[in-house]
Amino acid sequence: MGNILSVGQSGLLAAQLGVTTTGHNIANAATPGYSRQVVIQTSAGGQSSGDGFVGQGTTVASIQRIYDAYTATRVNAAQTSKASLDAYSTQVSQINNLLADSSTGLSPTLSNFFNNVQGLAAAPNGSAQRQTLLSAGESLAARFQSLDSQLSQIGEGVNAQIVSNVGSINAYGQQIAKLNDAIEKASSGAGGAPPNDLLDQRDQIVSELSKLVKVTVDNQAGSGYNVSIGNGQPIVVGTTTFALSIATSQTDASKLVVAYQSGSTLLSLPDSSISGGTLGGLLDFRTNSLDPARNELGRVAVGLATSFNEQSKLGVDQNGIAGKDFFKVAGPLVSPSKLNSASNPAISATIASSTDAASLTASDYSVAYDGINYTITRLSDKFSAYTGAFPPTVGPVDGITFSVGTGTMAANSSFLVRPTISAAGSIAVKLTDTTEIAAAAPVVLAATGTNGGNGKISAGSVDASFLTTPPALPLKLKFSNGTFDTVPASLTTPISYTSGANVTLNGISFNITGAPLEGDTFTIAANTSGVATGDNRNVVALGALQTKNLLVGVGAANTPSTTLAGAFGLMVNNVGNKTREVMANAASEGKLVDSVLAIQQSQSGVNLDEEASNLLRYQQAYQAAGKIMQTASTLFDVLLSLGR
Repeated sequence: MGNILSVGQSGLLAAQLGVTTTGHNIANAATPGYSRQVVIQTSAGGQSSGDGFVGQGTTVASIQRIYDAYTATRVNAAQTSKASLDAYSTQVSQINNLLADSSTGLSPTLSNFFNNVQGLAAAPNGSAQRQTLLSAGESLAARFQSLDSQLSQIGEGVNAQIVSNVGSINAYGQQIAKLNDAIEKASSGAGGAPPNDLLDQRDQIVSELSKLVKVTVDNQAGSGYNVSIGNGQPIVVGTTTFALSIATSQTDASKLVVAYQSGSTLLSLPDSSISGGTLGGLLDFRTNSLDPARNELGRVAVGLATSFNEQSKLGVDQNGIAGKDFFKVAGPLVSPSKLNSASNPAISATIASSTDAASLTASDYSVAYDGINYTITRLSDKFSAYTGAFPPTVGPVDGITFSVGTGTMAANSSFLVRPTISAAGSIAVKLTDTTEIAAAAPVVLAATGTNGGNGKISAGSVDASFLTTPPALPLKLKFSNGTFDTVPASLTTPISYTSGANVTLNGISFNITGAPLEGDTFTIAANTSGVATGDNRNVVALGALQTKNLLVGVGAANTPSTTLAGAFGLMVNNVGNKTREVMANAASEGKLVDSVLAIQQSQSGVNLDEEASNLLRYQQAYQAAGKIMQTASTLFDVLLSLGR
């Protein structure tokens, strides 16, 4: 009778655990990260008797959670990728909306500015037109400044989110370490039985961590999870945590970077070493979209300012004085590494001319000194643009001239050079007096009134060499034997006359048409009357800059191939394409996340219909086991009655 009671009791206890486990599953059906649990029963074996082996009932081997590590890894990887793309998409959409908006973008203001340049060309003496042009220039500068400021604010927002994400990563790391400890103690106290709910909690925290950054989990038997990020930087080893920190970039005070505490040393991690998750997406966005957008906007500002200023200085104002810079704009920003020696000489960088500005890229550059040579690296594609000594000036390299000051540079020194980062935020109209707008050309060309032929000389124009090697004016050209020579003669080779052919002399370009006679002369004199006679030659040249190729376009190999508006349009197009690309990838990755989550739920999730069925099954088993014990009791009573 004792054996029958024992068998019934074992079934009763197993059914009771089954009911309890099923109820636990039902209660946690909506708990995030919960894996359904099942009772694993085994036979208690048999006892030898004369008639064979008699069964001893059942025993519960364990209560096991249904969990697949491979599927969980797939879920975490998909979540990491989607979170990264979502973060990138959210940020780049801000830039796209900012630049593409017709009311806040640059294109309408740039077009309005050149429309006012054309307006002054039509009325070079008009004080109203001059004032309107200055106002349009100030509006254009303000638009550059506003766009740059808003891009800078986006960067500040990225900094704030980096701080928040690092704090969350550290908090998750501490929770994982505590759960490692709790799981180890619980397992030891239960004879090695797994504490399923604690395991689920730990896996759920790892899953949440994977949304912030790409993680690698190494399950160490007996010591729990070891978790690392980036290029293998551990943040949890057993019950020990290694906290991430925030540091200021060694070469850019406006940029926060992730740092790693190694002993007593705080090591800044390269942005490229942290991938995936919201944090990786933010860093990727900053490197590949935000910084290039600010640089590209600054490149357009530099192209405008340098070309407009150079042409302005090739004219004369209403006072007959040589033209001045119309715009002012900041040059390249050079930042020494905080690790450099304090006694190092300074590195400087300049953009000398519009020709150099035309060759600019939207990249930053590093200058590194190894104790023998300097290496200039274009950071956008890691191209080594120069390696060698600074003698003491090198360049232009992509339009930038580099110089090193006097003194001894310490080995392993480095500098960050940002050629255009400050340009858009600093551009401003330098002129304040409308009479200083150089609308006229600096020279007046005319035929002498006593000429006998019908030769005519064009109004003429000047180029940069006119300022570099200015001629002594007035200059007289005399026609003799089919050629022109100066009076007094100074040309090594007299100019052969071809009607309408362009002639350049000391930076002055002109042509003569008609039939001059022997001895006819033409004069080139300084224009001292400004625009008193309605001279608009220089302002017409200023207006022509609107449609002139001033900047390098895509694949142009340092050859100007696009206008200012074209360069900005290309920038807007690139941002728009990137926005669409990231949004499409995020949507695709979202479908993948849904797919692998569905697979995980089909394996580990609680099915309430199935649990209801299990509940009925265990209830019946419980009743049946109770019936066995009742039967055993009845049999025992029968035996006792026979004995009486």
